[in-house]
Amino acid sequence: MSSGVDIDVFHLLSNSYSRLIGESLVPAGLTGVEGATWLYETAPFALLAHGTQADPVFMYGNRRAQTIFGYDWSEITALPSRLSAGFSERSEREAFLDKVKSDGFARGYRGVRVTKSGKRFWIEDAIVWQLIDDSGAYRGQAAMIHQTTPID
Repeated sequence: MSSGVDIDVFHLLSNSYSRLIGESLVPAGLTGVEGATWLYETAPFALLAHGTQADPVFMYGNRRAQTIFGYDWSEITALPSRLSAGFSERSEREAFLDKVKSDGFARGYRGVRVTKSGKRFWIEDAIVWQLIDDSGAYRGQAAMIHQTTPID
C-alpha cells in the first residue's frame, strides 16, 4: 500500500471493528473511498495496525498516529510495531497483545509509548482489536488511541 487511503485495508479495519466491537469505525454513511479518506485524514483518534509477521510491522497509521509518533507514512509503515514502545515497556505490550489475540479485543488500554525522537508518552483509553478478514483469516491487530499524555 502506498498511501493510507486503501479500500482493502479500510474494509479490513472497519469490518473487523464492527464485528468485534459492535460499532461503526467511521461516521454513518461513509463507505469506500469516503470512509477510507476520513479515517486516514480526519479521524479524531490515532489508528495503527500491524500485520502477522514474526516481528509485526505497521501496515497502517493514519495522519493522527503519524503526528503523535513523529513518523511519516513511509517510515511508520516500515516500523516494527514493538518499536512504538520503549524497551522496558515491550514485555507489558506483548502480554497485552496476547490477551487481545485470545479475547478478540480490549477497551480502555493504557500504556507507555515512544516517539521517533525518543519522547515517552501515555496512550490512554485505547481500543485494540483483532483484524479478521471476511473469510475468517487472522490478519493482525489494530489500535485506536483516543488520548495521549506526555511524560516528563
